[in-house]
Amino acid sequence: MRKIILSTLVLVALSSCKKESQKTDENAVTEDSVTVSQNTEPASPALALKVLTTQQASDFLKTKNDTLYVTNFFATWCGPCVREIPHFKEKITELKGKPVKITFVSVDNKDVWNTDVPRFVNEQGISENTLLLDGKLLDANFFKSNFTKWDGGAIPFTFMRKGDKTDEYLGMITPELLDSKIKFFLK
Repeated sequence: MRKIILSTLVLVALSSCKKESQKTDENAVTEDSVTVSQNTEPASPALALKVLTTQQASDFLKTKNDTLYVTNFFATWCGPCVREIPHFKEKITELKGKPVKITFVSVDNKDVWNTDVPRFVNEQGISENTLLLDGKLLDANFFKSNFTKWDGGAIPFTFMRKGDKTDEYLGMITPELLDSKIKFFLK
């Protein structure tokens, strides 16, 4: 008698689990089909990233007003570039609401603009602050007209401007150095 009762309980329990599982699967299918039908265009993370021409980049770098512009040139494959990104992200959070604009400029090759770069900047949480610039178009005239220290031979490179004051730093910037440079401009 115990075996019959125990067997009945096991069968009821298994059939209940199976029905619940089927309900969950049906709901999941319904939710997925609704989501797919609402979003008929393929997602392209590169659309969120603005592409700069060399002239637009020069114009941006020469912006003179009461805002501090911190521009970091990087590439996804550059180890020191990747290691310093968290320092800049901390400053973005810390200086929110202040006249400071921190921008990352990717000089990666165009062939990874729709794959590696969007994935990287999304993972790093910097997609809203990142611009694309074709590094192959940067010539000696671009560097001479925009910088005193950088010839494009190495990255990372950080350029700061507030009004007529500028600062250039070639190499990986430490959190302390970034902090001191920003404080100097915000005096």
